[in-house]
Amino acid sequence: MAELLRAKGELLLMPGAPGAAAAAEDHFQQALDWARRQDALSWELRAATSLARLRRDQDRTADAIACLQPVYDRFTEGFGTADLGTAKRLLNELSHAHQQRSVSDS
Repeated sequence: MAELLRAKGELLLMPGAPGAAAAAEDHFQQALDWARRQDALSWELRAATSLARLRRDQDRTADAIACLQPVYDRFTEGFGTADLGTAKRLLNELSHAHQQRSVSDS
């Protein structure tokens, strides 16, 4: 169920219709909730990555980091997998953007 909700959220973003981002965010959040209830860390990572990507695109860098970092930090192995690699690259990008914003705000 978690992966179906996440995929539906991704599909909602494709046409870029008004309200699509809010609907997609709701689907990603539901996917996170399902993954947590099922204790499915891999599905939780995928949902958190999708949600973080959406928040990055909305210029909500701190929110993006806050949703993805705790999920990523729970992994102890599998760092060579595509999903963890994607999450790590996104976290690095978000961290860099957050640091740049902090420097420019000073």
